[in-house]
Amino acid sequence: MNITINGLPVEVQEGDTILKAARKLGIHIPTLCYMNLEALHVNNQASSCRICMVEVEGRPNLVTACSELVKDGMVVTTNSPRAVNARRINLELILSNHPPDCLVCAKNKQCDLQSLAQEMHIFELPFQGEKIDHPTDKSSRALEKYPNKCIMCRRCETMCNTVQTVGVLSALNRGFDAVVGPAFHLPMNETSCTFCGQCVAVCPTGALVAVDHTEDVWRALQNPDKHVVAQVAPAVRVAIGEMFGMEPGSVTTGKIPTALRRLGFDAVFDTDFAADLTIMEEAAELVHRIQHDGVLPILTSCCPAWVRFIETNYPDMLEIPSTCKSPQMMLGAMAKTYYAKQTGIDPEKIVVVSVMPCIAKKEEAERPELSNSDMHDVDLVMSTREFAYMMQYTGIEFDKLEESEFDSLMGESTGAAVIFGTTGGVIEAAVRTAYEWVTGETLEKVEFEQLRGLDGIRSGKVQVGDLELNIGIAHGLGNARKLLDGVRDGTYDFQAIEIMACPGGCIGGGGQPYHHGNEEVLKKRQAAIYAEDRSKTLRKSHDNPMIKKIYDEYLGEPYSELPHLLLHTDYSPKKKI
Repeated sequence: MNITINGLPVEVQEGDTILKAARKLGIHIPTLCYMNLEALHVNNQASSCRICMVEVEGRPNLVTACSELVKDGMVVTTNSPRAVNARRINLELILSNHPPDCLVCAKNKQCDLQSLAQEMHIFELPFQGEKIDHPTDKSSRALEKYPNKCIMCRRCETMCNTVQTVGVLSALNRGFDAVVGPAFHLPMNETSCTFCGQCVAVCPTGALVAVDHTEDVWRALQNPDKHVVAQVAPAVRVAIGEMFGMEPGSVTTGKIPTALRRLGFDAVFDTDFAADLTIMEEAAELVHRIQHDGVLPILTSCCPAWVRFIETNYPDMLEIPSTCKSPQMMLGAMAKTYYAKQTGIDPEKIVVVSVMPCIAKKEEAERPELSNSDMHDVDLVMSTREFAYMMQYTGIEFDKLEESEFDSLMGESTGAAVIFGTTGGVIEAAVRTAYEWVTGETLEKVEFEQLRGLDGIRSGKVQVGDLELNIGIAHGLGNARKLLDGVRDGTYDFQAIEIMACPGGCIGGGGQPYHHGNEEVLKKRQAAIYAEDRSKTLRKSHDNPMIKKIYDEYLGEPYSELPHLLLHTDYSPKKKI
């Protein structure tokens, strides 16, 4: 089809929107409710904010560029006085019902509404009147809800219902009192929310934000009676640089321990070490199930949002997830047992702080079945964004830091651990170890390309001796639902499955720098993860000398009694609300 926008001709495909056509020409049309979810095969046309209004020749009314489909010969004007004034009035009306507390809002300077107000030079509000008044919800340990800041863009509803298929958020009430939230205005902790944080990631204002633990971390660091240790997840190192103007996918592994020591942490560990530990236990569990006719497929269980999803939606399938704790929880357990023993520090004085790409990790750290004795294995969890805020607060110029190493006791890792940060990485790491344990042969080519990519559901076959492993992979909970339904009805015949709740896996986690649905950002982060893997001398978890040392000195054999006590757990059905 051939259309004209602002006097410029452009050839477009049937089914394209005016917005897509304009972007092809490099013409900017402001948007607020629109999300580009083509990579997730989701058609998002809420067109509720009316900010993208444009004029179409021959049409009496303005149309929304984000949802209006092109027609051959269409003539569009995006910058006519009528269109520009309509956008401005619509934005002024939205702002008239919005709290004016931008300076102390968690989304300050990262708010789409704020950016649009600046773009349209709105410095006073001509419309004054009543404002909505809904109670704040701070019931959950992962996210907070400020409904008075909701602008009814319904991005969160699209993510929760269409992409993740969790179904917790929907439009409530009508007219002026309309707001997005759980049915009957239930507190979030009383719903089936998985706390994946994808609603937080796409919310354009501060209506949905992550629980902030930075003040608690500062208090721990300033307490002379506490020994504060940090651990950092693999996906953090390929994303945090974006908060300091670095290109997406910049690998900052060496800068992170330097920054944490400057903030005052007593020890800095790499969650990659615990990822190697997870593979030792998970691969041993897979081999045990194969050799003893155990339940297959085995599902990786490193993602806490995915675990909560299966507990509430598939309680009849809880025998198939691995019993292994996530790397975060394994490192916490080791810090308060092995590390405490090696250093002679009272475990009660050790505070474990995790830096994670995921806000569901905040909720995971509080789960009683994931801790030992009377102590939490992990005390506090910060998102990638919170870690960056701490550095910005203290004036640390992260992009200019020199590089240093993680502490050696639980800081050495392999390439297999790094790839935990992206979809398909956990199962690929497990296969690298399981192959050598089953066959007794050295795996020369460690890269399993058939397990990689960003397709929502994919599968690959891996030959392990005489056994052909059929492996399934899904990222995004909507895709997880399709995969599990296929396992349940016999459509799929897998021996092993990896599921990550967030699009792209941890690289797209709800605690990462906001990527605004840009698939190119996720691709660059993923490429950086695999580049980090290739740069490692050791690329199989069982080759990690510190892993060998911890089993020799403390744990004994993988999947034996002490590892089961410290590193494994079980899950129970949760009521679906």
